[in-house]
Amino acid sequence: MATEEHPIPRFPAGFQWGVSTSAHQIEGAADQRERSVWDTFTAEPGRVKDGSTAEVACDHVHRYREDVALLAGLGVDAYRFSVSWPRVLFDQGKGLDFYDRLVDELVAAGVRPVPTLFHWDLPVAHQDKGGWLERDTASRFAEHAGLVADRLGDRVEKWITLNEPAEHTLFGHALGAHAPGKQLMFDALPAAHHQLLGHGLAVQALRAAGATDIGIANSHGPTWPASQEQPDLEAADFYDLLLNRLFADPLLLGAYPAGLGDLMPGDVAADLEVISEPLDFYGVNYYAPTRVGAPQGEDIEFGGLTIPAELPFSVREIENVPVTDFGWPVVPEALTELLTGMHERYGDRLPPVVITENGCSYEGIDDQDRIAYLDGHVRALHRAVEAGVDVRGYFVWSLMDNFEWAEGYARRFGLVHVDFGTLTRTPKASYAWYRELLRAQR
Repeated sequence: MATEEHPIPRFPAGFQWGVSTSAHQIEGAADQRERSVWDTFTAEPGRVKDGSTAEVACDHVHRYREDVALLAGLGVDAYRFSVSWPRVLFDQGKGLDFYDRLVDELVAAGVRPVPTLFHWDLPVAHQDKGGWLERDTASRFAEHAGLVADRLGDRVEKWITLNEPAEHTLFGHALGAHAPGKQLMFDALPAAHHQLLGHGLAVQALRAAGATDIGIANSHGPTWPASQEQPDLEAADFYDLLLNRLFADPLLLGAYPAGLGDLMPGDVAADLEVISEPLDFYGVNYYAPTRVGAPQGEDIEFGGLTIPAELPFSVREIENVPVTDFGWPVVPEALTELLTGMHERYGDRLPPVVITENGCSYEGIDDQDRIAYLDGHVRALHRAVEAGVDVRGYFVWSLMDNFEWAEGYARRFGLVHVDFGTLTRTPKASYAWYRELLRAQR
């Protein structure tokens, strides 16, 4: 942990420090947007563990000035938030007015706005037409990107198209644990392809609007085989293929991993030319590595999910490491492994990297475990920089406690505590720690 005797090493000049949130998880004001797939999902009994919804969440729409003041007090360079597609569609586009006000407030506070254009909250109107399983949704997403860029582009420099298409495909379309609640298993692959195509079309739309700093936020983590036995090695390779290479290879290499392109819909070769539009940075969301072995013949509960027995892999516990309150393993050195591995795999095809999410769930306001987690991961990130990886930024997940998807309000990732009864914000010990880190880096 950072002390006067053991300070965190300095990062290169111009390195960008920030925090991240997402619209559905914090905004509330559900009466001022169209409905999303998450509204439908949370209305179904049993979908969310505590039975809650994000109708109010942190009420950020009404309290954004207070939240921007927290950002300014923290001293971050940038704030990554997402633009709610259902809010943009509200009242013939008047929902964009909120983001106008938010961006103005950020700029006035000296905090750079970094919008993400899709963070899982697809409008019901598009889901009713097939959602990401249909090609047309990619075109509609490009229109959304252009609309937002036309309104905000005079004050926004850095843009992110999609957040974690791997999780949205796996949890939302294959396993049914997230909205839209589809249990399609491998028939969910069109949702992966159409999100990637939507990304490429959105990059084109953003470029047409004058944007010059565009990336994506993909989740990645090392996959560790449960043993060196062949069945475990094959299972781990398959898992890594689905969660890492399926999404990075098309973007960075212009090709799907061997065999997967044949499973995708449409003119895949032509689509890949769009999907692989050049990026200015590559966003990595990192939380933990995953230990994977051969199937064990039964469903497995892991990290709040049920891994079905019929999948050709099983997720195993990583032994002898601490875990978060969510049960996720804490392995900072795996972040160094991940980034150096990507650098080796993709070479000069890998753009400058930004860690667009990194964080952990712990209870309490005196959150020393979160401080230890962040301290370890920032040091691990610096080791990747020393090893030659071009890393340009680091964003903590998250600014504040929020609606944690199917977990409801049971998981707290924030640097700021939110009392969901009163909506009072209280900075945690980790907020003060991060503030001091940023001061020391300048």
